[in-house]
Amino acid sequence: MKEKRAAFGIKGLDDMIQGGLLPGTANLIEGAPGTGKTTMGMEFIYNGITQFDEPGLIITFEEFPQQYYHDALQFGWDFKKLEAKGLLKIAFSDPETTLKELDSVDGTFITIIEKMKIKRVVVDSVTHFESLSLDEFHLRDIERKFVNALKRENVTSILLRENDSLMGQMSRVTSKIPFIVDSYFLLRYVEIDSTIQKAFLILKMRGSDHQKDIRCFRIGPRGIEVEAKFSGREGIMSGISHHTPQDAFVNVFGKK
Repeated sequence: MKEKRAAFGIKGLDDMIQGGLLPGTANLIEGAPGTGKTTMGMEFIYNGITQFDEPGLIITFEEFPQQYYHDALQFGWDFKKLEAKGLLKIAFSDPETTLKELDSVDGTFITIIEKMKIKRVVVDSVTHFESLSLDEFHLRDIERKFVNALKRENVTSILLRENDSLMGQMSRVTSKIPFIVDSYFLLRYVEIDSTIQKAFLILKMRGSDHQKDIRCFRIGPRGIEVEAKFSGREGIMSGISHHTPQDAFVNVFGKK
């Protein structure tokens, strides 16, 4: 029997990951500012509630719930209404408090998850855990403890992580969370013919196959739209792409 997955409800994306995320896993979405991390997380929560009957929790270290209500409405997602129905909870917190609450059997977040039967969690963003320790080994223990706490509650979680590199370069951070999570999604800005586009790829996915191509995507009026893969281009990961030698030859000399 095929295992039921936690689908994003985003056409193209779910196809890339065999129909969705494995239930009960922790999944990282990393990208530069404005690439669409928060939008992808919100859509995962919204579609989970409205399409798959899976209540959601958003833990935010950055924005108050009012900002989420406003941003979600731009896509037609009424988060305030879903909260009123008891299907969604948006909680503003800080990393230290969140760790403490998840570690306690009667902690606030444990109570919310159990009472509301939460199935999906988004954390925005785990970058803030890096402020808790300057020691990379201690930080890894903190991150592992956090991820394990979410898994213990059997929720499918998406952890958002900032990358301050606008183009392809990776920033130097001590966090090891990409090694701890079950899957790792990367959002990138790409320069193509003097225009900026957005690229999406999956670096790893434990326990499941996934498509390895780099896809173009955009944020449309109804959320994330995953489009075709970048064909005839190289250097996508660097942020500044160029034509493959074959396509460059055709562009110069034309097809026969």
